[in-house]
Amino acid sequence: MYIQTQFVLALIVFLELKRREKGRLESFTRMTKVYPNASFTGRVPPCKAEMEEVMTVWKKSLIFNCNGFTVFDGKGDLLYRVDNYMEGNKGSILLMDANGKALLTIRRKKMSLGLGDNWLVYEGEETKAIPRLSVKKSLNIFNNKCLAYVTAGESDGRNNKTMYEIEGSYSRRRCAVLDDRRRLAAEIKRKEGGRGVAFGTDIFRLVVQPNNIRTDFAMALVILLDQMF
Repeated sequence: MYIQTQFVLALIVFLELKRREKGRLESFTRMTKVYPNASFTGRVPPCKAEMEEVMTVWKKSLIFNCNGFTVFDGKGDLLYRVDNYMEGNKGSILLMDANGKALLTIRRKKMSLGLGDNWLVYEGEETKAIPRLSVKKSLNIFNNKCLAYVTAGESDGRNNKTMYEIEGSYSRRRCAVLDDRRRLAAEIKRKEGGRGVAFGTDIFRLVVQPNNIRTDFAMALVILLDQMF
């Protein structure tokens, strides 16, 4: 009788474990339909806020007696630098990585017929190839929210499809870069220190959505806004 009782108890425990295992498998199956790369540990992909890249931009060169920009990533490591920058620069502006390698070259192009100036963004130090981006200051007096338009390649100023539109106020360091579907691609924000103490306009944040824009492109747009305004 004792042996039979023990057998029944063992069978009940076994069936309960099987039931729980089935429930976990069903739960995992549902999760993998939503998150195909999720592991059995139950970890889910990071939320949107965790996918952002938050950078601190300092309008100052690390080289003595030079104007420029210094950009740090979220960990405080040097990410980008600009050491040959001047307002109204008529030559080329180089956006470099932490080691001084040129990532992008920015050049200003004069437009005719009162169309305003155009800024071209090239990969690396190449300025003879087709530019990756063309940026034009908005002259539309009926849309004072828009600061600039970004198109692919070398824009003729009229017919190219807009890739990004920049809205807001650069002087207040409050700007949004929106893609062609009006999705947020990047933001320029005032940076605050401890206890809510705000920095000046020379130190601010650049928050980038990497799925919608390259981080170096976003920094190039910051440089161009500084040229325009």
